[in-house]
Amino acid sequence: MSNSATLQIGVGERPSPPPLASGIGRRRSGDRVFHGVVRAAVWIVILLAGGLVVALAWESAPAIRKFGWPFLIGSSWDPVAGSFGALPFIYGTVVSSLLALLIAAPLSLGAAIYLAEIAPFWVRPPIGFLIEMLAAVPSVVYGLWGVFVLVPWLREWVQPALGRWLGFLPLFQGPPYGVGMLAAGLILSIMIVPYITSVSREVLLAVPNAQREAALGLGATRWEATRIAVLRYGRSGLIGAVLLGLGRALGETMAVTMVIGNRPEISASLFAPGYTMASVIANEFTEATSDLYVSALVQIGLLLLGVTLVVNALARLLVWSVGGAIKRPAE
Repeated sequence: MSNSATLQIGVGERPSPPPLASGIGRRRSGDRVFHGVVRAAVWIVILLAGGLVVALAWESAPAIRKFGWPFLIGSSWDPVAGSFGALPFIYGTVVSSLLALLIAAPLSLGAAIYLAEIAPFWVRPPIGFLIEMLAAVPSVVYGLWGVFVLVPWLREWVQPALGRWLGFLPLFQGPPYGVGMLAAGLILSIMIVPYITSVSREVLLAVPNAQREAALGLGATRWEATRIAVLRYGRSGLIGAVLLGLGRALGETMAVTMVIGNRPEISASLFAPGYTMASVIANEFTEATSDLYVSALVQIGLLLLGVTLVVNALARLLVWSVGGAIKRPAE
């Protein structure tokens, strides 16, 4: 009976594929769908980025044709006369961001080293949470705090003291307005501290414990083990964290707009008001009454995008070079 059933199946019907083979086929079709979806996602992101650049270049074309490259070095910004130059805004963006980085980087790296290497284990979660909470504060709240607390403090106490003791330097000359480059740099430094600290802490925690144990086993002190075995091992990530903070500072708008003074001038003094590329766009875009005015503002936005891309490219090259130096065997 079994032989006849076997003959019937062999003659009249084709045997169904084994369950394993059908499962492999479904898995392969799922892989193809997954690959197609992620490939489409990559191309969508690339097209969005390219579309952003094309749109900015298209809208800024009238200003580019009229002013050309002198737009980058022009210091006159007079919408009534139709004279536009971006140098004061480039200067303000670079100076305020670098000042913020000089203040925030030591604080952030010190906090990250303390949380990752020195602090007791029961202290690390709450302190880390409080530092990360600074990143959740809206930018306009920082700006309000800067207007009502930071600016009066700078005007009445800090700037007069700096002018009295360091007034022989061009950086600390001029009347103490309160608003200006110094206020913008301080508010930016507070805003980028949580980003640098969080990333630096994760970098330090990712260093293998064998590095620390080897240094301590050779007789190194706690500081020597941290400096030689931990910081040197993770310095590429630490540099990346610092440059991530710089990129965050370059594009900040609202808080800086509220405390920098918004004056398109170039001054060596940190007490003097200034302007940034993001601030001038936020302040004047709704007031632009002519096509050339709008085009000049869009061109500043294109410049800001270009500066950000250059900083990120330099950061990547620096990280690669440092990473290559770490991977090279010791001579």
